[in-house]
Amino acid sequence: MLKRTIALLGILCATSACAFNLNDLKGKLNEALPVKAQQPGPAAQPAADPLANFSNQDQISSLKQALGQGVETAVSSLAKADGYLGNPKVRIPLPENLQKLDNGLRRLGMGKYADELNVSMNRAAEAAVPEARTLLVSAVKNMSVTDAKNILMGGDDSATQYFRKNTETSLSGKFHPIVVNAMQKVQLAQKYDQFASKGARLGLVDPKNANLESYVTQKALDGLFVMMAEQEKSIRANPLEATSSLVKKVFSAIKF
Repeated sequence: MLKRTIALLGILCATSACAFNLNDLKGKLNEALPVKAQQPGPAAQPAADPLANFSNQDQISSLKQALGQGVETAVSSLAKADGYLGNPKVRIPLPENLQKLDNGLRRLGMGKYADELNVSMNRAAEAAVPEARTLLVSAVKNMSVTDAKNILMGGDDSATQYFRKNTETSLSGKFHPIVVNAMQKVQLAQKYDQFASKGARLGLVDPKNANLESYVTQKALDGLFVMMAEQEKSIRANPLEATSSLVKKVFSAIKF
């Protein structure tokens, strides 16, 4: 009807030199017509909880099983020759305050002293890390249902961050004497003395006793957490590769 009216007016204007502006007239007619009410769309539905079909017990059990698998794999990958030394992601470098001495000795063709010290540090970590297995597995037992659910629905390294927050201090305290004992077995103190004494004779550094025990302890734990995070990410990305059927079901539900 509107189109016919506009067309008729156009003919009249063309034949009688009408001064009407058809676009203005069309706009006025549109304004006069009632506006069709917009129908509301369907209400947004809340996202389904992927864990809704699993009991709290299944949720926490699957996480503990996954963490147990991750701990075992991470420890096993580190507790062997070159577990730390041969892995660039976790290899323990010389402390920053010894880097100047390291560079100086290498310029003078004495890099073997730094190399021997570096190897001994990593060997100490490799020897000590098996003891972390029991400590980490014990820490899992104190995990609550809420903690488990938050970890399950969290990021790729949520469990690893949980361990860092809740167990790193106690782990460090228990791990330290293990590292010290391992350092004695690989004669790390003697290697450091040789390293520092060479630098002192050449005037490269004042041979103050570096706290290698605390340094190696922290770096060994850092490397362990790195490997645990890798295992956690792998299980989340490939749940069907988990060893437990429950872990496969729960983590597959989270993924999809």
